[in-house]
Amino acid sequence: MTLVLTFLAAAIASIVWYAAGPQNHMKIGALALMYWGAAIMWCVDGINNLIEGEGFIEIVEAETMIDDAILGLTVIVLGLVAWSIYLFIKDPKGTIRQSLRRTK
Repeated sequence: MTLVLTFLAAAIASIVWYAAGPQNHMKIGALALMYWGAAIMWCVDGINNLIEGEGFIEIVEAETMIDDAILGLTVIVLGLVAWSIYLFIKDPKGTIRQSLRRTK
């Protein structure tokens, strides 16, 4: 479930990034790369499970799936938090710089 949610977030971020085109001031490409990196990480984890003789994705118990869904949502939220910090530091529209100039 974690892999599915992360792939879904990566796909949505990529579509939004592509739709924004060259006028992309919000650095959505960075968010998409974060999610694709997480999706690749979960794929590597699944491949490791296959090598160890387990299943790629566990769909056995509802409780395990709920835990995986919570983990996936946590990854998505933390990706948004990291992206927000990135935007705050980069300040692509210059909003923070302008507000700091006004206060001086």
